[in-house]
Amino acid sequence: MNNRKIGSRYEELAAEYLVNKGYEILERNFYTKRGELDIIAFDMAGDTLVFVEVKYRSSLKNGAPYEAVTPAKLYHITKSAEAYIVTHGGYGKKMRIDVISILKQHEGYEIKHLQNVTGF
Repeated sequence: MNNRKIGSRYEELAAEYLVNKGYEILERNFYTKRGELDIIAFDMAGDTLVFVEVKYRSSLKNGAPYEAVTPAKLYHITKSAEAYIVTHGGYGKKMRIDVISILKQHEGYEIKHLQNVTGF
């Protein structure tokens, strides 16, 4: 299976997780010059626009999935989020960047949701 198909599979799992937590999925795979936003959602409980980065790993050999979200990656996510706001509105709304970390386990997946990984 190619990387795009693998990524799509885990982005779908992350989107289902968010919906089950009360989020509304607004958009997926939003592309900009700076990169891609995996999921754009609205946290209805927090009245917050959320830009979600999804990371998957099949083992901890190279560290936890969320550890792949480096300061450089966060910079690109922030710039992509700004591009989304310019094209779709959102000025004055609360916003944050979250990471959904998915680790394959013997009997399924361990999903961790890290909220507000940067001070937007």
